[in-house]
Amino acid sequence: MNASFFTRLLLPTLLISSPLFAQEDSPAVYFTNGVHNTLGCNAKNGNCIAPRAPTDPSDPFFPAYWISDWTMYRVMTNYQNNPPPYSSPPSTLKPSDYTVSKGTSYYDTSYLPPDGDGYGAMFEHYEKYCLPIFPIKNNNYSCTFVSLGNKAYFLTYDDRPKDMPACCSFSPMNHPPRQDFVQHLPYSPSRSQNLKGSVQAYALDLDSPQGPILFGYAFNKAQTGTPPYRKPQSFFFSGDASVANAPIVSQNYVNFRIEKPKPAETWDQVAAMCPSNPPPCQLFEPPAGQSNGKPAQWNKLMQRQP
Repeated sequence: MNASFFTRLLLPTLLISSPLFAQEDSPAVYFTNGVHNTLGCNAKNGNCIAPRAPTDPSDPFFPAYWISDWTMYRVMTNYQNNPPPYSSPPSTLKPSDYTVSKGTSYYDTSYLPPDGDGYGAMFEHYEKYCLPIFPIKNNNYSCTFVSLGNKAYFLTYDDRPKDMPACCSFSPMNHPPRQDFVQHLPYSPSRSQNLKGSVQAYALDLDSPQGPILFGYAFNKAQTGTPPYRKPQSFFFSGDASVANAPIVSQNYVNFRIEKPKPAETWDQVAAMCPSNPPPCQLFEPPAGQSNGKPAQWNKLMQRQP
């Protein structure tokens, strides 16, 4: 899922005076600027909705359900003067600047969890190389993030690191992005000039103890389908730069299609792999055998000072 959240335009909203780490009743609810929960978003800061200029294009939106493969580029060098969004493969970078891995995302707003806690589902599978945002020594394993209603889970498979469970509870409040989640991200005219101006890019920088974290999305400017919509082009963000060596990550969508996910291949894996009360994940503070010895940053995001 990551490459930091958003480097160009800042939300001109009022800030909560103290850093936004988590809800008081749970240490595993993370500030996401309104994308995955409402933590830290209120009337004082416009509910984390980014203002739009009269000249900005209309916001893109997710279809109600979809499936897409993607190619993930872990960019290690030359990103400073060549920011995302990128083509696939990145035409502004050399092959030695990045590594390549694969994955698939599944999305359905109509899903209702059995416990009635929230709605919607998203299943993001990383094949042979897990999301490199955690301070973990070795990301060469398959993993899946699953949001079922408000609850989110992290699944791993036979190639998981030693002592990592097959299933853990990532957060009790981390719902899938809503169809209109882009409203929480500032439109970036400069990034929209990438790819010969064929995309609409939205990006935001969030602060963390280790520095700014980028979170951004790009959508094709040209619309397709009935009713017409703009296909997602890429999801780009900051990764763990300490040991994973992933200062910028870009998931470029391939074969995006409006197709209903099959529960047996997606959501049902949670019931099959998870105990009734799965243990909390230790991804941001991994055991000594998994840790790279560096502090995490994605679990301590906060809005930037204007």
